This record gives sequence, C-alpha cells and structure tokens, in this order.
Amino acid sequence: MAGYLSETDFVMVEEGFSTRDLLEELTLGASQATAGDVAAFFVADLGAVMRKHFCFLQCLPRVRPFYTVKCNSSPGVLKVLAELGLGFSCANKAEMELVQRIGIPASKIIYANPCKQIAQIKYAAKHGVRLLSFDNEVELAKVVKSHPSAKMVLHIAAEDSPSHLSFKFGASLKSCRHLLENAKRSHMEVVGVSFHVGSGCPDLEAYTQSIADARLVFEMGAELGHRMHILDLGGGFPGLEGTKVRFEEIASVINSALDLYFPEGCGVDILAKLGRYYVTSAFTLAVSIIAKKEVLLDQPGREEESSSTPKTIVYHLGEGVYGIFNSVLFDSTCPTPILQKKPSTEQPLYSSSLWGPVVDGCDCIAEGLWLPQLHVGDWLVFENMGAYTVGMGSLFEGAQTCRVTYTMSRVAWEALRGQLLPEEQDEDTEGMCKPLSCGWEITDTLCVRPVFTPASIM
Repeated sequence: MAGYLSETDFVMVEEGFSTRDLLEELTLGASQATAGDVAAFFVADLGAVMRKHFCFLQCLPRVRPFYTVKCNSSPGVLKVLAELGLGFSCANKAEMELVQRIGIPASKIIYANPCKQIAQIKYAAKHGVRLLSFDNEVELAKVVKSHPSAKMVLHIAAEDSPSHLSFKFGASLKSCRHLLENAKRSHMEVVGVSFHVGSGCPDLEAYTQSIADARLVFEMGAELGHRMHILDLGGGFPGLEGTKVRFEEIASVINSALDLYFPEGCGVDILAKLGRYYVTSAFTLAVSIIAKKEVLLDQPGREEESSSTPKTIVYHLGEGVYGIFNSVLFDSTCPTPILQKKPSTEQPLYSSSLWGPVVDGCDCIAEGLWLPQLHVGDWLVFENMGAYTVGMGSLFEGAQTCRVTYTMSRVAWEALRGQLLPEEQDEDTEGMCKPLSCGWEITDTLCVRPVFTPASIM
C-alpha cells in the first residue's frame, strides 16, 4: 500500500454486518445526543468503490481511470482511489490543493477545466501540474503567458452528443487545425485530445463518433509537429444499474472504436475521467425530520373538520435541494425515502411530501408519496447519494457539512493491503489472477488481470 488510507479512516465491519445495521446504530446515537444538532449524515462503503474499480478494469482494460474530484471530494473516497492508483481530474485550485495535501504527486493530476482563472493557472505552474486542457484561442493565450511549460490537451466538441456541454465547451473539428497552428507558433506543445459526451448520454454512437473525430485531430497534430500521445475519453459513465444504457454496453462500444481508430500498440495513452461511476452507489444518506405540518384538503360541500377529513402531510427535512438534494434541481430526480423504522402493515398511509429547511417554494424534495404517520426526529434513508452531494456548497445560510462515516469490510481491507495493483510483477506470475471480494458479503469473486499503474501521466 502507498499509505494514503489507514485503518483509522474507516469503521472495519465483519461479514454479515450491513450498511443498514450501521445506520441504525448511528441514527440511534444521533437521536440520543443531548445537543441534537445532527440533522443528516452519510455512511459510505469504500468496498463498493473498490468493486466499481475492478469492474472498470475488466470492462475497459486499455483505459486508465482518473477520478473527477468535483463529483465527491470526501477524504475517504480520495484516499481509497489513490491507493488503487487512480489519477485525479481537478477543476480548480481548491481541488488541486486537496489532492496534493493527501500526497498525490502533480504528475498524476490533470487540470481539466477548459475555463480557467489566470491566478489558478499560475498556481498549477507553481505546484508542478503540467497537463491542462483548452478549447479556444483565449484559453490557449492565457496558458502561454502564465504557464509556458504546460502540456496541452485539446478538448473537442462531442458533435453527436445530446448534451448542452458541446455548445459551451469543446472546439469544433473545423477550428482544431487553427488552434493547433496557434499552439505551434506559441511554442506550446499539444500532447493529446479530450472529449466529453455528457452524463447519461443515451446515444452510444456519440462515443464512436468522438473517438473517430479524435483520430482526425491526432493526424492534424502530427502534420504540424505535435507529438500527441494522450486520448481522454471524458466521463459521463453511469453509477447505477438499471440506467437506459449500461456501463458494460458503453465499454463494449468504446473498446470496438479504440480497436479501430487507436489499436493496441499505437503508442497512445488512453484515459477516462469518472465521477458518478465510482461513488453514486457507495453513499447512503440518513436525514431527520425537523418539522411537520398536516394540511387538510378542501372538499366541496364539507364545512367542518372531522377525523376522516382527507389530509396531506408536509415534512421538512434537515437537508434540501439547495444542498445535498441538488439533483432534484439539476437532474430532475425524485428521491425515494426508505423508512428507518419499519411500519406495521396495519398503519394507514397518508399523502405526503418532503421539503428542505429553506422557506422557499422551490425547496421541494419529493411529492406524491404515501407514507405512514411520521414524527419530528424520525429518520429517513436515501440510497445512491454519492454523486455531487459531498463537498458541494449549500446556498442555505448556516448549513453545515454533513459528517461521513466510512466503512470497509475486513475482506476489502485485506484485498487493498495485498496490493492487488502491483507496480511490478515477475514474468512468470503476470498471467496469474486472484479471486477477490470487496463488499459486505463474501459471495461473489472478482478476477482481474494484473494492472500496472504508471508513475505519472507525462
């Protein structure tokens, strides 16, 4: 192990002990706390992050993963991914500082934001981060002036992607030669091409077309004397099962396109930037009810209130759409709660809605739910809450960062300590494959071929 993660960073759990068991312990402790100031917290299964990593290595064996820090910047996630040998894709100075603080070398960091502040470009130069992206002349000129020793990656638009990102970010194929010529005149080396089809892209052809476009840009660069050797596939890979397009389907299309346009042995280092894929399913949120209100539903002809009068119950939670539940605003999700206390089958269900703590008509988490009668202080559980929830700033004044309790099974910890991603192996053991299990249960095994993690991306 490289020493990024230690046993003091997480709760070690034994076989058969689940996330739900730990949640019950933690919610009980939070409810009994005299201060009563804990309104929400996460439980994160680092073993689930490891499982995703081994799946990635199986599905995309030629691609080196980089973690998108902005997706979830919690220390436990960064440390376990560092132990697994990932590089890190940073969007700003704060993220570069964060990963370097835990010991990540600058050679394993990409400053991937195509819209950079000059002061932050200078910070990257001062701290040895040399790989930067650009997609226009203005951005190139900023880097030429503030970081002349940088190695540039030209970010191209994913033309076939339905994502709006292609309008905001990415150079069109028509403008690429001009940008490459400008870089050459400025003595700035362009070493690769990147693209991003967008999160949840349903069109698999977008990946094939973008890889084909990247091949054309590589040829342009070679003609102009740029030594291009990096292809960055971007991100957008799903973090959950049951999505319209499964990760395995995307991987199959990418592998076929790479074999066609960047065949093995072509000397190109292939990268991908993943965020949601690694962390979505690893995080479970527990959030308490801080207030409730029963609202009687008006009915024609009814003038007096009675016990049978239809009503809906409004519950206010300790977190809302301006914080952890921001996916309601940005991704149009409808979070579904799991009751921490299992109700009896005889309890009546009431029309219910969940709202955040902000006195705002937009701070609605979910409507149209049918729930039993709940009370202030009860806890609701939300699964698959790892993406863009931790490390995101809240717009609600006075909001506090949610505590994260990290867990890992003993099996997963022993697997990590066993250095399953060795930097060097004897030739006679190179084809060996070890069965692994990295989750709560030791029922499944993962068998991955040895992976060699280069010391840097340059």
